Amino acid sequence: MDRIRGEFIDIIEWTDDGRDTIVWRFPRYGNEIKMGARLVVRESQVAVFVNEGRLADVYQPGTYTLSTQNMPVLSTLKGWKHGFESPFKAEVYFVTTRQFTDFKWGTQNPVILRDAEFGMVRVRAFGTFAAQVVDAAALLRELVGTDPQFRTEEVGEHLRRLIVSKLGSALGASGVPLLDLAARQDGIGQQLAKALTLELSATGIAIPRFYIENISAPPEVEAAIDTRSRMAVTGNLDDYAKLQAADAIPLAAANPGTGGDALGLGVGMALGQRIVQSTSGTAPAAVPPPLPTAPRWFIAVGGQQQGPYDESALAGQVAAGNLNRTTLVWRTGQAAWQPADQVPELASLLADVPPPLPPQG
Repeated sequence: MDRIRGEFIDIIEWTDDGRDTIVWRFPRYGNEIKMGARLVVRESQVAVFVNEGRLADVYQPGTYTLSTQNMPVLSTLKGWKHGFESPFKAEVYFVTTRQFTDFKWGTQNPVILRDAEFGMVRVRAFGTFAAQVVDAAALLRELVGTDPQFRTEEVGEHLRRLIVSKLGSALGASGVPLLDLAARQDGIGQQLAKALTLELSATGIAIPRFYIENISAPPEVEAAIDTRSRMAVTGNLDDYAKLQAADAIPLAAANPGTGGDALGLGVGMALGQRIVQSTSGTAPAAVPPPLPTAPRWFIAVGGQQQGPYDESALAGQVAAGNLNRTTLVWRTGQAAWQPADQVPELASLLADVPPPLPPQG
């Protein structure tokens, strides 16, 4: 059926119904194309004639009647001086010249750079790029060969490897500090597009657009950048220890009763002095540290918990008869409730309290 159909087909054309085909070979039984056939080349296409393994002619967009008059190269190859109605054997390849913009790239392994501020750092990057055929004949010679349908996936991996190999040298040659790479991504992308186009010129492929969507540093470097930013926002304290003290304030405030009140007060006063000193330019008067907080006690009276009491309040409880040697007491730091006479801190309060009476016979 293909042979019979070939006797009637005299229009050679390609309507691209996909988005990933770069080269498509016109199917013809025995590669026999009749003299006088019509060739239709649409916009964003070129047609390449290959005769007996040799590239014959390249046709730009337009409509052509195939004859020896408009096939000068093929005529020279075949030595034809007159047009014949008999078919001649040739292959027709249609090549797409539009831009393919759906290529993605990324660094599987980090690229090591030398930065003036951070020293040697490892960065990762990813983005997109566009590829376009600018020399159909070179593409067929170098990459396509006799492939009847050459797709973007067949050349995409080669392009991505080439990009990664050029990325490190492009970033290093740019001399841009790590913190300024985001602002210079467009310029670096244009430099890479030119370098890649030059590298691929022998294959007939150009890279008209190259986009860097993100350049990221390792987590530890990003953490150092975040810390530096926080120190700048808080007024650039003397050193990182003061920043850590500032971070400890909400933690101490969230744990009252364990020295957090005193710690929060002391750190807050110290930071307040720093802020006043940095804004006024004069050193504040010396402020004594906060007084230590006395331990707070709880006692068990009639099976009920009462307190908290400081030592002076406990003396009143002794006088009232609520606290004696057998009364259970507890304060922060004790594992469990204990009788008062087993707590050394209360020995002075219970010195004048007699022991319980012995049982009466």
